Amino acid sequence: MSKQRLWPEFTAEMKKTHTILIPDMASIHFELIKNVFLNCGYKAELLTSTDQSIIDKGLKYVHNDTCFPALLVIGQIMDALHSGKYDLNRVALIMPQTGGGCRASNYIHLLRRALKADGLGHIPVISISYGIEKHSGFKLTLPLVRRGLAALVYGDILMLLSNQTRPYEVKPGESDALVQSWVERLSELMRQGEAYSRRDMAKWLDNIAASFAAIERTPRDVVKVGIVGEIYMKYSPLGNNHLEKFLASQGCEVMVPGLLGFLLYCAVNGVVNIELYGGAWLNRSIRTTAVNILLSYEDMLIKAVEKQEIFTAPWPHKKLFREGTKIIGPGCKMGEGWLLTAEMVELIHHGYRNIVCAQPFACLPNHIVGKGMIRRLRELYGANIVAIDYDPGATRVNQENRIKLMLAVAREEKDGLKVHSGRPVSI
Repeated sequence: MSKQRLWPEFTAEMKKTHTILIPDMASIHFELIKNVFLNCGYKAELLTSTDQSIIDKGLKYVHNDTCFPALLVIGQIMDALHSGKYDLNRVALIMPQTGGGCRASNYIHLLRRALKADGLGHIPVISISYGIEKHSGFKLTLPLVRRGLAALVYGDILMLLSNQTRPYEVKPGESDALVQSWVERLSELMRQGEAYSRRDMAKWLDNIAASFAAIERTPRDVVKVGIVGEIYMKYSPLGNNHLEKFLASQGCEVMVPGLLGFLLYCAVNGVVNIELYGGAWLNRSIRTTAVNILLSYEDMLIKAVEKQEIFTAPWPHKKLFREGTKIIGPGCKMGEGWLLTAEMVELIHHGYRNIVCAQPFACLPNHIVGKGMIRRLRELYGANIVAIDYDPGATRVNQENRIKLMLAVAREEKDGLKVHSGRPVSI
């Protein structure tokens, strides 16, 4: 006797009739991923609204003590469903589901509860997960996974290089225009079955790096700022009140670690679990193979960036793990875990010693591996770090004032008006 399904399934027939709504996070990456879905035969649309009224919408369906990213994602989705733009009988939703200790694993259940409360329980919610849920009309096929992985890598290099070019461009807006041009070009190439094999990717990554290096630049006195934190808060303009744009308005160059690093962190944790607690040889072999595949993609990205000497390339993940776990144990892997601390170490090494740690209020894992590690990082490297909490009751003015205070300290130190009492920045 088959087990009764507790939630509506996204069926094979729906692939032809239903539009999948994708909540936004990292805009460049998700635009590419949306186009990957389109290229694989799905109808898909990316939700890009960042209206602050979304918070009010989220509070209607999600308790304010619940994870703030969940409130925002569900608010954005419900806002779209109420907009009148979609046929509510021909729409589906999609949500990642990690299955880990983070509250993010419950987003999908909170969303289904919100839909049911609003009389929309018939709308299917697709879970992107490893074996947690299955839908006959949505499968993580090899072509979809390969294109999706390529989209993440391309998104990482476009984000990295545009952030390192934008503050110095002679013609304002040239970097952003180049990003959009590459998103459209890469999407079309993948639609034609190109640009996602490793050979093709190596070529296109080189071309992307060369195109950003060709943008005319002028030297400017800027403050270098890194952004770390809970994954949604780190990337989402809706979540962090357009943090990157605000920092740009304050004359800063921004560095945000890429999504491929987070994917590697998740994969490496599977191997670490076996090393710490034991496990089958076959399981370890499969997980190690997955890590090595991801490392090969990372290697292509780093080599492409390093060919252009004006750019700073990210650390290889093995170095990130080694340097980060000198300070925090690899068993700290709830939420962003040891990765968050390691990313701060990397940013300091690259000269981005002024860091904003963006986290949802009451996100216990990130308060431990983020805010909890600030004192140690200051002792070791003299870092200038500010932790900013985001929640429904936090005001944007207060958040920005705290960041301005951090930037004031950065400028004083940069201008030699203040001598830091800690140890010099060196790794």
